[in-house]
Amino acid sequence: MAKRVAVIGAGVSGLSSIKCCLDEGLEPTCFERTNNIGGLWKFTESSEDGMTRVYRSLVTNVCKEMSCYSDFPFQEDYPNFMNQGKFWDYLHEFAEHFDLLKYIQFKTTVCSVTKHPDFSETGQWNVVTETEGKQDRAVFDAVMVCTGRFLNPCLPLESFPGIHKFKGQILHSQEYKFPEGFQGKRVLVLGLGNTGGDVAVELSRTAAQVLLSTRTGTWVVSRSADKGYPYNMMITRRCINFIVKVMPSCFLNWIQERQMNKRFNHENYGLSITKGKKPKLIVNDELPTCILCGAVTIKTSVMEFTENSAIFEDGTVAENIDTVIFTTGYTFSFPFFEEPLKSLCTKKLFLYKQIFPSNLERATLAIIGHIGLTGSVLAATELQARWATRVFKGLCKIPPSQKLMAEATKMEQLIKRGVIKDTSEEKLSYILYLDDLAACIGVKPNIPFLFLKDPRLAWEVFFGPCTPYQYRLMGPGKWDGARNAILTQWDRTLKPLKTRIVPDSSKPASASHYLKVWSAPILLASLLLFCKSPLFWKLLSDKLQARISPYLVRVW
Repeated sequence: MAKRVAVIGAGVSGLSSIKCCLDEGLEPTCFERTNNIGGLWKFTESSEDGMTRVYRSLVTNVCKEMSCYSDFPFQEDYPNFMNQGKFWDYLHEFAEHFDLLKYIQFKTTVCSVTKHPDFSETGQWNVVTETEGKQDRAVFDAVMVCTGRFLNPCLPLESFPGIHKFKGQILHSQEYKFPEGFQGKRVLVLGLGNTGGDVAVELSRTAAQVLLSTRTGTWVVSRSADKGYPYNMMITRRCINFIVKVMPSCFLNWIQERQMNKRFNHENYGLSITKGKKPKLIVNDELPTCILCGAVTIKTSVMEFTENSAIFEDGTVAENIDTVIFTTGYTFSFPFFEEPLKSLCTKKLFLYKQIFPSNLERATLAIIGHIGLTGSVLAATELQARWATRVFKGLCKIPPSQKLMAEATKMEQLIKRGVIKDTSEEKLSYILYLDDLAACIGVKPNIPFLFLKDPRLAWEVFFGPCTPYQYRLMGPGKWDGARNAILTQWDRTLKPLKTRIVPDSSKPASASHYLKVWSAPILLASLLLFCKSPLFWKLLSDKLQARISPYLVRVW
């Protein structure tokens, strides 16, 4: 009998979790509290239901080839970066293609998830749900929590003295939908992340003045890199990751600073990283121009509020502020859990590989999508779901809970004593994290083996963008279309741009040509390192033996 799995949420991670359950022969039931799929990607005019939704003008900041499900590429005519409506269409196409909608119970809220009385033996959970006022109780063999990272707005009013005296409008970015209603107003945006930059830029077209306050500064990059190729595809590469691992950090920081200031000098624009603060990066094509034109003014952090003004740390004062918008992020929340599980799941230190709570004697609960990455979160949540479902089936193992709790507790104590730095809230390296999960499943691309078997594919995998298709080349869940998807990814990238063909126009350089100048030394270094390993000699010996043996048999 197939194991029953409860999937909470039908957003990006919920849809992939349903599909992964089906791929492993499990029986999923998804509970979605709204009347549609897509989670925050389904735009609505208001946030009265308490759900976090995208604002109307949002455009993805990860290109389509880097942010798709690994066995379901975007249609070739889809733009590389798309608005929320187009991205939701893709999610709906995915759900329909794999027939996922019939496993979703809409307008159903999960009230509680508690251990079954015999949890230590079975790992089962009691799940109580409510649909239109009627409650239901069911027992599940496993639970996948796919409620996302954007549930509860973080509104740190206590960090801003005098904010309660302020007589203007106070909003969190969760409530922001469109710029109408801000005409002629003086707006202060607090926080310079991706959302803060987007909101400030959009409001600058209608508001009388927009001030953007930041404590740390940030690097600002465009969606397009040199020659107009998508930025994500140019930097998210295994060859670059290899360089980062072997180069000194001081040298890398120097290179990064020079590269980031190539487009514009961040210090001149008031955006340079505060000394001693960890560098961060946002994607915004228009912010530098808005600053240059005076439409957006960058300010330091707010020291104090008065009834209608803000006093900044540098001593300057902004008078007659009408609206303050907090773009200060969100906090994790699991209201359906009991203590101590509820609190423990909010601490990333106690989530094994950001997925499995360390205190459970049975690994039948997975937290999917509660991560921050330097790349596509969608690709990571799919791999999380693939691994989790195989753990549920017993095909993959994780360390015992006693060991996991001991390690996490020790780490927590070292952080409290200041021995080590707490990095649990920092963004994870996209390639390193996905490769880690892929290794657990057995789907991590074997680059040396690929160079022996399929050099053309290996070249694209190592020197080209690390697209999600790479994790469908081998092992469990292998997809026959993965090789072709990788070899044609640049065709799909350029297709939506080719709306006007100029006769005899020069053909854009391919990714391989773009890398030829500097990739050869890296390839040589990689092969030298590989040749030193016992694995190389074993593979070579096996290959030669397989090829020579038939001839030896014929001779004898």
